[in-house]
Amino acid sequence: MVMSQGRGNAIAVLVLLMGMLFHYGNVWAATYTVGDAGGWAFNVVGWPNGKTFRAGDVLVFNYNPTSHNVVGVGKHGYDTCTAAGQKFQTGRDKIKLVKGFNYFICGFPGHCASNMKIAVNAM
Repeated sequence: MVMSQGRGNAIAVLVLLMGMLFHYGNVWAATYTVGDAGGWAFNVVGWPNGKTFRAGDVLVFNYNPTSHNVVGVGKHGYDTCTAAGQKFQTGRDKIKLVKGFNYFICGFPGHCASNMKIAVNAM
């Protein structure tokens, strides 16, 4: 009888822990600073290469908000540098990735065309 009580307690603790994981989201999410030490800047287009991203990971965009911004766009906006999407402009934006492709450009005139854009595929 004592053994079954211990097993029951272990199951209750396991259920509680799993519930906490689901409640708090992806506890294994990684945080990436776009452009590394250089931040969100011109020619950052290749920065995602060689990295593995997952849905729930967070991208941190560091930049001078008087000179740049970040606009979340679709593939067409990315390809054509059309800044029609959600705009971020704090200079230290944190954006959670969704599953699939996530596209970001700088909406200031000419900046996207100077490769201030990234495409990130989150698994």
